[in-house]
Amino acid sequence: MTGPLRVGLVGYGLAGSVFHAPLIAATEDLVLDTVVTSAPERRQQARTAFPGVRFAASPDELWARAGELDLIVIASPNKTHVPLATAALEAGLPVVVDKPVAGTAAEARGLADLAEARGLLLSVFQNRRWDNDFLTLRALLERGELGDVQRFESRFERWRPQLKGGWRESGDPEEFGGLLYDLGSHVVDQALVLFGPATRVYAEADVRREGAEADDDTFIAITHAGGVRSHLYVSATAAQLGPRFRVLGSRAGYVKYGLDPQEAALREGARPGPGWGAEPDTLWGALGAGESPLTGGGTPVPSLPGDYPAYYAAVAAALRDGTPPPVTAREAAAALDVLEAARRSARDGVAVTL
Repeated sequence: MTGPLRVGLVGYGLAGSVFHAPLIAATEDLVLDTVVTSAPERRQQARTAFPGVRFAASPDELWARAGELDLIVIASPNKTHVPLATAALEAGLPVVVDKPVAGTAAEARGLADLAEARGLLLSVFQNRRWDNDFLTLRALLERGELGDVQRFESRFERWRPQLKGGWRESGDPEEFGGLLYDLGSHVVDQALVLFGPATRVYAEADVRREGAEADDDTFIAITHAGGVRSHLYVSATAAQLGPRFRVLGSRAGYVKYGLDPQEAALREGARPGPGWGAEPDTLWGALGAGESPLTGGGTPVPSLPGDYPAYYAAVAAALRDGTPPPVTAREAAAALDVLEAARRSARDGVAVTL
């Protein structure tokens, strides 16, 4: 392959327009070639943001000219991920799929099998592995500054008392809506990356808002094979937000409030460049023992800059050099094992052993 790698993007809703298209365009070795959307207003939005981009009314148009493209990115609704990824792989095209890659772990592993049989890249967009707080915590763990971690608390909470509508809030099982599969995909993936495989899962999933159909306030407890316990919270009904991370170890604890700034920046139309992903020191987390950061205790820990652009840079490198993709479908399947167990646990009121 010579010249920039040509990308076909399927879907130009929230995921496609806010996350994928800007990050693809910001990657030196990638070019956004074609956007699949039939909505006139979305075409105009994409044309304004990315002059020269081509359009297709359906994914089938991309498969028909597979030789003109080097990568397909699937940012369409959850229920379409498996059939579209399958069609792209069968057309001989490498694929990036937004999370969750599938509704079940078995489907995710089936896609991984297909990609491996075809010798094609298949990666899942887990951008929050490049959040500033996650990168900072990972560095602390690698340096052993917390000692042996005993409990990992992770919260992805919002205050959205009014429904927004759309498939993400649908109760239709085929849509895979609700926070368990949406924000839960992120917090579970992060926990598994940091602390390894899960052996036991317990969950509580509630529908709090009037008129809501899918879970909007969910808790997941994971026991990891190494002994760490992860307590994960995802909610759209949190009137007071808890710490994003609270990590307790034998030597010290780390507490961090506030979300990584990259999503907000992308929503506002900012693009990666100098200073990207940095946050003010007033939002840095604190490391300490026997103290509360809310009363000034602990030592401030400078947050590493968030780096969503690193995901697509790694995808480009994998396509060029054959290096491993930044997130594999089998890793995503392991997270889906946990999400499926959590759904069963919440439904039946039992802990599930994996």
